[in-house]
Amino acid sequence: MADATSIELKAGDGASVIVVRGSWTLATVSGLDSDVRALQPDRRKPVNIDLGAVDLLDTAGAWVLFRLRERLRSEGCDASFAHLGDSHEGLFHHIGVCNEHPPMPMRRFRPFQRLADRTGYHACQTWLEVRDMMSFFGELILTMIRVLMQPRRLKVVSIISHMEQVGINSLPIVGLLTFLVGVVLTFQGADQLRRFGTEIFTVNLLGISFLRETGILMTAIIIAGRSGSAFAAQIGTMKVNEEVDAMRALGINPLELLVVPRVIALVLVMPLLGFFANIAGLTGGALMSIVALDLSIAQFLTQLNGAVPIWAFWVGIIKAPLFAFAIAMVGCYNGLKVGGSAESVGKMTTRAVVQSIFLVIVIDAMASVIFSFIGI
Repeated sequence: MADATSIELKAGDGASVIVVRGSWTLATVSGLDSDVRALQPDRRKPVNIDLGAVDLLDTAGAWVLFRLRERLRSEGCDASFAHLGDSHEGLFHHIGVCNEHPPMPMRRFRPFQRLADRTGYHACQTWLEVRDMMSFFGELILTMIRVLMQPRRLKVVSIISHMEQVGINSLPIVGLLTFLVGVVLTFQGADQLRRFGTEIFTVNLLGISFLRETGILMTAIIIAGRSGSAFAAQIGTMKVNEEVDAMRALGINPLELLVVPRVIALVLVMPLLGFFANIAGLTGGALMSIVALDLSIAQFLTQLNGAVPIWAFWVGIIKAPLFAFAIAMVGCYNGLKVGGSAESVGKMTTRAVVQSIFLVIVIDAMASVIFSFIGI
C-alpha cells in the first residue's frame, strides 16, 4: 500500500531534506498547499526536495513543488530536487520554460513619427465624423420633407412642448447674459472712444455690433450649451434604455418621432430668442450710456435710430434659423450615437456642445463673408 500524501521537513547536519510522499495530483495538492507554504527550512544549509517517495505526479502537483523550490531560492536557500525520475524531470523542465518571462521589447521614442501617427489618426477620425454627420444631415432633410408633405405625421404637441423647453425656459439666462454683455460692451467702448472725444459713437458701436453679430451669436452659444446638450442627453438616455431600438422594432422612425420635432421647435424659437437678446443687450447698453455718457433715453434712441440701418437687425435674425438647425441636428446626432453606458451619454453630450459651438462660429463666419460680398 502506498504511503499517504504528505510533505515533511527533516533537518540534518549538512543539509535540510524535504521529503515528499504519495500522489501529488490536482485532487490532492489543494489540501497540501498551506503545508507547502508553511515550510521554513534553515536558510544557511542546502535544501534537498526528495521526490523518491512520490507515487504519482501531474502538472498541478509539479507546479506546487516547483513554486516551493523557486521560493526557497528567492529567500537565499540552495534548493534542488533529488531522486527525479525521467518523466518528472521533463515535466519540471516544461514548467520552468513556461515560468520564464521574456524581457519586454524596448521601443525607441520617435517624437516625429508619433506626431505623424496621431495627426493621421485624428484626421481620419475627423473625416469619418464629417461623413457620418453629412449622411445624418441628408437623412434628416429627407425625413423633414416627407413629414412636411404629410402634415398629419407632424407631432404638434411635441413641437410645442420643446418650444416651451428651449424657448420660454431659456429667456432668463439669455436675457441676463445679453444684458450684461451690453453693459460691458458700452462701458469698454465709451472708455476707449472718450480718449478721442467721440464717445457718442459708442451707441453706434453697440447698436451695429449687437444687432448684427453679438446678440444672435451669444444666444446661439447659450442655446448650444443648454438645449443642444439636453437633446443629446435625452436621446442618449433613451438609447441606453433601448427605447430607440424598440421604436425601430415597432417600425417607428426615430428621426420622425425624436429629431424632427426638436429641430422644428428650435428653428421656430431661435429668431424670437435672438430678438429678445437684442432688446436685453440694448437695454443694458442704454443704462450704461446714461451712467457713463450722461445721455438720456431719448438721446440714446435718436443716436441709435440714426446710426443703425434696418439691415443690421435682419442680418442677425436671418442667421438664427441656420444656427438653430445646426445646434438641434448636432445634439440629436450625438444622442443617437450614444453607446450602452452612462459614460457614453456624458461623452456625447460634451461632444454635442463642442461641435454645436464650432458649427455656429463657422456658419457665422460664412454668413459674414456672404453678406459682405452682396453689400449688406
